[in-house]
Amino acid sequence: MHPFSYKKAGQAENAVALVAPEVQAAYLAGGTSLIDLMKLNVQTPKELVDINPLPLTKIEMQGNGVRIGAMARNSDVAYNAIIRERYPVLSEALLSGASPQLRNMATVGGNLLQRTRCYYFRDTSMPCNKRVPGSGCAAIEGYNRIHAIFGGSDRCIATHPSDMAVAMIALDAVVQTHGPNGERSIPLVDFHLLPGDTPERETVLQHGELIVGVDLPASTLAKRSHYLKVRDRASYAFAMASVAAALDIQNGIIRSARIALGGVGTKPWRAYEAEKALLNKPANQATFQAAATAAIAGAKPQKYNGFKVELTKRTIVKALTTVGGMA
Repeated sequence: MHPFSYKKAGQAENAVALVAPEVQAAYLAGGTSLIDLMKLNVQTPKELVDINPLPLTKIEMQGNGVRIGAMARNSDVAYNAIIRERYPVLSEALLSGASPQLRNMATVGGNLLQRTRCYYFRDTSMPCNKRVPGSGCAAIEGYNRIHAIFGGSDRCIATHPSDMAVAMIALDAVVQTHGPNGERSIPLVDFHLLPGDTPERETVLQHGELIVGVDLPASTLAKRSHYLKVRDRASYAFAMASVAAALDIQNGIIRSARIALGGVGTKPWRAYEAEKALLNKPANQATFQAAATAAIAGAKPQKYNGFKVELTKRTIVKALTTVGGMA
């Protein structure tokens, strides 16, 4: 591990003032991802600014919605009574990720910023445009079983690893930030970037911009929601495919829908075509099958991950069947 300096910040303004001027400075929250990457020499910050003292841990009602502080621990969000009652998909997504020990440390802000588990990204002996821009993408011609079928480019096909972010996109979450140029509200669906020609740039955040919270709006969909994750083993594994589904069903007809996918996209993937296929249709198997087919229309599988196309379809149908009360 490379040497680094360490400082603590007690307020968001202090944290930003410490990180923004130093291009190789980074925030330290739960550390469940960053410390791993530092040990692997994938990330080598010269300065860590510890933001654990920041008063950003509350989960509270705000208007008709909920604000979750960026430093709220994943376990606290998952077991929070308001979240479990009003936004069950988020609780389920969090409880499907990592392990209890990691959930006790990992934060909401850090979860949104966690980096890919692509083995070529984490192996500094291999070329990776995300880690070293211009070096190439070993995954495209390599063993790409875990990689993306949506949103890739000729520079990168790495999947985004977060379960939480997939659920939050289905809930129309909005990220609140504080940065060198003031405060911003960023819809989560616009927060993560496609790799394109610059896979090293993963979010719209400016250097030094700090996530301070996430807002979940009131929703007619949220209570009727579910997160389904398919993986190689029953726990402590990343998604091969996952679905966050939420439906507003009135008299057997779907009046509104949200579908988001994980484990298959270079960022948490909103399945807009599936949502269109569900709108104003009866909540039945034929409709769910049509939505699943629409969702995978633009898939671009690689040599070893073609199975994800059918897996994604089946996972969507199963999640919608559960939400529709037909399981």
